[in-house]
Amino acid sequence: MAATIKDIAKYTGLSIATISKYINGGNVLEKNKILIDEAIKELNYQVNTMARGLKTNKSNTIGILIPKLEKIFCTSIVSNIEDILLQHGYSTMICDYKEDFPLEEEKLKFLVSKMVDGLIIMPHGKDGAIIQEAIDKGIKVVLIDRALDGVDCDVVLVDNMNSSYGAVEEFITKGHKRIGIINGPREVFTAKERLEGYYRVHRDYSIKVDEDLIKHGDFEIDSGYKLLIELIKMEEPPTAVYITNYEMTLGAIMAINEYNVNIPNQLSIIGYDNLQLARIIKPPLSIVVQPMKAIGETAANLLLKRLQGDMTNFPIRYRLKTELLIKDSVRKIES
Repeated sequence: MAATIKDIAKYTGLSIATISKYINGGNVLEKNKILIDEAIKELNYQVNTMARGLKTNKSNTIGILIPKLEKIFCTSIVSNIEDILLQHGYSTMICDYKEDFPLEEEKLKFLVSKMVDGLIIMPHGKDGAIIQEAIDKGIKVVLIDRALDGVDCDVVLVDNMNSSYGAVEEFITKGHKRIGIINGPREVFTAKERLEGYYRVHRDYSIKVDEDLIKHGDFEIDSGYKLLIELIKMEEPPTAVYITNYEMTLGAIMAINEYNVNIPNQLSIIGYDNLQLARIIKPPLSIVVQPMKAIGETAANLLLKRLQGDMTNFPIRYRLKTELLIKDSVRKIES
């Protein structure tokens, strides 16, 4: 038989009013807190978090909304978010919307209906109105990876433009002039910024961009595979290709293996994320590494700060630096 609040009272010798106050988020004497915590543990008392949320307007739950649970970038960030939130007594409710905007709206409404205290969202990017509605209801929100116009909240991003600039500059300084890019969807914030870095470095080095070398995928393995094939089958193919996320990098490597393209003698490659993949591939793959641990920890700590009522510098936009690891997949072209 499940323990009740009366059992807690009998165990501790405290009044039901005191125990109820503590369980529902109120302040009690430290010695009473210790007694109640001991009783809850010993009697295996299950706190009704939903009922407590209705009374206190606080659920101690954070909603996390991401594009796809299958993506290593998303799962790595979520894992680091959870580590921080658990240390502060918060549980998480995780939803993915499969890069589908109507489903994103549906999942966001679901999380709001569950009375989450805060939301950490990697948004689709199509429309921020539904997120602003949640903010207007008093829910604290932190966006990660993608910023949205007209949404009044904190954002944690990586320095997408400079990450691309640095990768393509590496090719240019090694003598490459025909440089392909396999980028994400045109409308996605991160893809726009990464493409801007590609354009900017070409301008700075006075190299004309061939628009046929710019390929837009969907951040999935299959598009990386197909677009790499399109590039190597061009009448005048690129001597180097930069791929702007992990899944498309994986797809591109599959195409390279299938078509027996010699790296780096026939084609130089710089991919994105996953140090393990970079070590497995021969020759070792050059990659842009995103600070996934720092993204998750920064977002979680920032949300906790807002939940505690600290609105210093609100809204704030963090820009975290990436790292460019150059291995043997980039060769120098002798002029």
